[in-house]
Amino acid sequence: MEDQVLDRVNWPHDLKKLSIAEMYDLAEEIRQVLIKSVAACGGHLAANLGVVELTIALHYVFDTPRDKIIWDVGHQSYTHKILTGRKDRMTGLRQFGGISGFPKYEESPYDAFNTGHSSTSISAALGLALARDIQKQDYAVIAVTGDGAMTGGMTYEALNHGGQQGTDLIVILNDNEMSISKNVGAMSSYLNRLRTDPNYNRTKEEVESMLSRIPGIGPNIARAAGRLKDTVKYLMVQGMWFEELGFHYIGPVNGHELETLIQVLGNARRMKGPVLIHTITEKGRGYEPARRNPDVFHGVGPFNPDTGLQFRKSLKTYTEVFGEYMCEAGSRDQRVVAITAAMTSGTGLSKFARSYPDRFFDVGICEEHAVTLAAGMARAGLKPVVCIYSTFLQRAYDQIIHDVALQNLPVVFAIDRAGLVGEDGPTHHGVFDLSYLRPIPNLTIMAPSNENELADMLHTALALGSPAAVRYPRGAGEGMAVTQERAILPIGQPQVLSAGSDLAIIAVGRAVGLAREAAGLLTERGLSTELIDARFIKPIDNGFIHNIASRFTRVVALEDNAVSAGFGSALLELLSQQSFKGDVLCIGIPDEFVEQGRVEILLELLNMKAESIIERIFARWPELASRITLELRKFGQS
Repeated sequence: MEDQVLDRVNWPHDLKKLSIAEMYDLAEEIRQVLIKSVAACGGHLAANLGVVELTIALHYVFDTPRDKIIWDVGHQSYTHKILTGRKDRMTGLRQFGGISGFPKYEESPYDAFNTGHSSTSISAALGLALARDIQKQDYAVIAVTGDGAMTGGMTYEALNHGGQQGTDLIVILNDNEMSISKNVGAMSSYLNRLRTDPNYNRTKEEVESMLSRIPGIGPNIARAAGRLKDTVKYLMVQGMWFEELGFHYIGPVNGHELETLIQVLGNARRMKGPVLIHTITEKGRGYEPARRNPDVFHGVGPFNPDTGLQFRKSLKTYTEVFGEYMCEAGSRDQRVVAITAAMTSGTGLSKFARSYPDRFFDVGICEEHAVTLAAGMARAGLKPVVCIYSTFLQRAYDQIIHDVALQNLPVVFAIDRAGLVGEDGPTHHGVFDLSYLRPIPNLTIMAPSNENELADMLHTALALGSPAAVRYPRGAGEGMAVTQERAILPIGQPQVLSAGSDLAIIAVGRAVGLAREAAGLLTERGLSTELIDARFIKPIDNGFIHNIASRFTRVVALEDNAVSAGFGSALLELLSQQSFKGDVLCIGIPDEFVEQGRVEILLELLNMKAESIIERIFARWPELASRITLELRKFGQS
């Protein structure tokens, strides 16, 4: 077998020993590693395939980890990981105990800043650059952002401040015309004009050079001729918008042409002040299934690398149930509109978007805008449904309070990816939404335990006439068929799944399945367990709470949300108002950031599987375990 170039590259300094031809060979070898790794483990493929040459060029030109590279979102950092000592760990990508799918400083000093959400890299990079200046150090800081991130407002806040500060900072705008879904908005149109203009590579220096060659002007007068220079720039410099913010604009540059990338990055390294390099890359490059369907291969589960087909579970996902219900609701009521933040396919809204294009709005990576947009629509009489992943809805907290709840507007929040999401890890686990939503007045909060309940909760939310949130997990449901008849649930009323007398287990959402398993094991041991699907996190019916307080001294609250300020806390607060004399065991996500890994592994780690729940119950109430032991002895069992 012929030796591969990748065998000789373990660290960035190894790149400097390679010829350009060898680096092109290296790029193709890395693409094969990426395809193989993601096919086995799942992950972000299309974006990573697009930045291979750019990543090689960055590590060739700059001296990392002394020079700092900040990856926006970080889902495109796999090549960076391969080149920085982690190529042999790619088989454990995103797995429990393996390497993260995002930059992680704890994993490597080459990961200069932890990322996982969009539009943060320029702010973080500027912070590093200013700290460098204050400490009188000397290193380069590079933010690699994307055109998708350019739809997020935080990017503009950072560009505005960076241009004003004037410090040395390099921003690479990696333009592949995609975020997760196809990019939208005026900035996308602007970047498209830059891509397609044949006179694209005009810089401020070129304009000054042209002016200096005009007879009678000369170099000194040219530099002083501000108004004339600005006029020419408006005519000739296609990156004018960035120039006006205070950045030297270079580009567009072919992001797959190593010779050009190395030259441009080398020049930028020597320039003073903030520089923006606009590179054009192809998402999915080198793998035809990902190139044809970059949105599908943005974040993909394990798949067959020969065909590109994913290994899918047969059960319908909660996301699919939501998408089907939205189409049903859209056909029934012309006031129903759907809003998402750059996640049309990820939220299950693709069919709604095709069926009702005039009532579908993908606003880009703008969660804050999405929520306030919905508030305006609701004020005008529409029924907006805002579908955003739990971890991203955190970014719109002020808008939920100030623009929706304070005005008691009928906006429905469909919160996908609630609870543990698995391999994407701590930046993406949706374990805080109950805690941050529960204190908000006027807001009804629901969590389904199965697919049919999700449809009924969405139906209930749209009928409320006030703010409502429905949170549901990633992945497959319980396998329950969704009926055609929709029901409006009685607000605050739980559902008793089985009656009992020794203790009550009250669970919400996906935790109901865990509670059912635990209750079954307790029943096998001779204990009478009342199992309750709470359905509502807020409000919780006072009559139900009074009933629980009067009948039980042992109550278990089970949730897939942070224990702090979550559903268990709500039960404790309400039971205390009833002068409850018993004890409540709250089980949920502890006060820590949970690592990556399959959800089943993480639940085991957190002592939230059925057997662990029973152990925690017996540890809290040892008299129950003693009673079981006495019963076993009575019947002569060991």
